[in-house]
Amino acid sequence: MDDKPRLLDRLREQIRIRHYSIRTETAYIKWVRDFIRYHNLRHPAEMGAPEVERFLSHLAVDLNVSASTQNQALAALLFLYRHVLAIDLPWLNDVVRARRPERLPVVLSREETQRLLACFKDEPVLYGSGLYLMGAMRLRVKDVARLWSGTARA
Repeated sequence: MDDKPRLLDRLREQIRIRHYSIRTETAYIKWVRDFIRYHNLRHPAEMGAPEVERFLSHLAVDLNVSASTQNQALAALLFLYRHVLAIDLPWLNDVVRARRPERLPVVLSREETQRLLACFKDEPVLYGSGLYLMGAMRLRVKDVARLWSGTARA
């Protein structure tokens, strides 16, 4: 029996060593699985930049994913190759990139912001705090107390 940890277990270990969030871990594992399945269950160590480029182009062209989704898949595969397989992939020049939608920034006026916040009256609101949802969910009383007392590190 082979005592060497399986690829996805090694991936999990490297993600956890670097203290990535559980959501990042879940996403990276999904992308590595999809990559392996796309290439008919070939081990990533047997593949390289051409296969990564083909997979990322497939996401953009065939599956029509957003640019941020394609970037997440790229980050997962680069992490796999760099930190798990210790293989440095040459820069991926031939990837068909997903198109970023053109968006105009939406900024609320001061009055619109006050009306919006008034709708929440006694509800806690994170507006303008700079926190992502999971970061806010993991806040502890002592974290907030340090912010109020001015002893929190930036």
